[in-house]
Amino acid sequence: MIQLYKRMQRMREKYVDTIAKLYEYATTVYAKNQYTQWYDTKEGGYTYTTFKGKCDSLSKKLTQYGIGSGDKVAILSQSMPNWSVAFFATVPFGRIAIPILPDSSENEVTNIINHSETKVLFVSERLRGKISQEVMDKMTLVINIDNFETIKADDDQFTCDGKTSIPTPDDIATIIYTSGTTGSAKGVVLSHRNLASNVITCYHSCKRNERDRWLSILPMAHTLEMTLSMLYPMYCGATVYYLQKPPVPSILMKALKIVKPTTMLTVPMIIEKVYKGSVLPTIKKSRTLTWMNEHMNGLMCKIIGIKLKATFGGHISFYGIGGAKLDPEVEAFLLKAGFPYAIGYGLTETSPLLGYAMKGWRAVGSFGYPVYNVKLKLHDVNPETGEGEIVAKGPNVMLGYYKDPKRTKSVFTEDGWFRTSDIAVMDEKGRFFIKGRNSNMILGPSGENIYPEEIENVINNVEGVNESIVVERDGKLVALVQPLENYIEWDKEGEDKLYEKLDAWKSKVLKMVNKNVSKASQVSSVEVMKEPFEKTATQKIRRFKYKESAPTVEEEQKEK
Repeated sequence: MIQLYKRMQRMREKYVDTIAKLYEYATTVYAKNQYTQWYDTKEGGYTYTTFKGKCDSLSKKLTQYGIGSGDKVAILSQSMPNWSVAFFATVPFGRIAIPILPDSSENEVTNIINHSETKVLFVSERLRGKISQEVMDKMTLVINIDNFETIKADDDQFTCDGKTSIPTPDDIATIIYTSGTTGSAKGVVLSHRNLASNVITCYHSCKRNERDRWLSILPMAHTLEMTLSMLYPMYCGATVYYLQKPPVPSILMKALKIVKPTTMLTVPMIIEKVYKGSVLPTIKKSRTLTWMNEHMNGLMCKIIGIKLKATFGGHISFYGIGGAKLDPEVEAFLLKAGFPYAIGYGLTETSPLLGYAMKGWRAVGSFGYPVYNVKLKLHDVNPETGEGEIVAKGPNVMLGYYKDPKRTKSVFTEDGWFRTSDIAVMDEKGRFFIKGRNSNMILGPSGENIYPEEIENVINNVEGVNESIVVERDGKLVALVQPLENYIEWDKEGEDKLYEKLDAWKSKVLKMVNKNVSKASQVSSVEVMKEPFEKTATQKIRRFKYKESAPTVEEEQKEK
């Protein structure tokens, strides 16, 4: 029986080499299963059968307006069941999906649509205001993704001659535009093989089945959520639940209680906020827990871990964390607590998964080992430090950047390895530990390699700190620090008292940091940021925005 099961799995892996075959397989084998669902209502979701019917119907509509193979179809929407319908009405028929992150500005939306030469746009009512008249005029079709009603149609294009095709593994499935943290937008071209192979990689990394329940809280336009929480659940016939509102704590807690998910994908910021905003205050308020924290830390972490798992619905067996590096202190707690977290490492350019650590493979600060069917190694290793750039090879590595051969060439080595720009070391067990981004590295006065991420890990564990970044200005390291919510009572303090408190806190941060970093990594000054940092979809701070001097709290107060 076990051998038969394994044989069936191998047959499935061999068959699903395009998104079209994934679509055909899932809607046939799992026809009666529920595929997507709002967490709090049965309306608006789809079984695999009704999902196929809706996708096929929409594809026919696109064909009627001359939209065929190779044509671009953009999706601008918050996450919802209809997002996957728009995607699968496009990609299995040879068209190319252009997902756009919901927090993109109107200017970014316009640039993406113009650069990609998009002809059709699915847009939600909530984000419709980001569509300029210029974009609207260029579209052959604009469809409201909330209900699939037509917003705009160019009747001159109603020719019924949109020729669809059965895509091959090397055909383009999607182009995903990302500005990362450098500010330079690029269109990442992913093939059917790229996405399908990464779905199979997901299965080998963590096997899920028809009984699993996903709770989707990240933007579906990002590869992390698209691959791991839209395509992978389809591969195993599972159900994905969505929130109708942003995942603020009150909404998220309610959804966790109702859905009782077995599987979630998140970015570090979410669990870090839970740790700093709930776990630490709970310990500090309790004499018993404070004593246990000092004398029986392991037992205390396990007790809190049981409660934490219950908070997440009680059935969570895979809590994937990716998109950015997890705070080491938070990870150390999760490890001791026995919480079922897993670390995923990858990039949009790799569809996205490259490495992962779960269960016995985890170590604080490490993303573990390469995933199934992917090779990783360190390139151009410094013999003194053991540091090198992570490079990758595998069927999940992108075709290139759209209309940008020069940039494409720059991210591959001469022998064809993809350069991630992440600098790492390996331990004696072969696990990877990222030091920082090559593009973020600062060269010290004596030629030392300074990774701001390592300094930030120290800063973020100082009392009252929510987030921070370290930048270089005039040859000195400056720490920009945002306090936890309500830690600084901006409007309740008198001006003199506020500045006095800020100065004392900045001195404390500076002292604590410089006590725990090397001489080369000493911070010269601390600036307090009142407003949250501007971030990418995976909650990475857009560093390039803060390299020049930003307005200080004092300057902001004076402007008022």
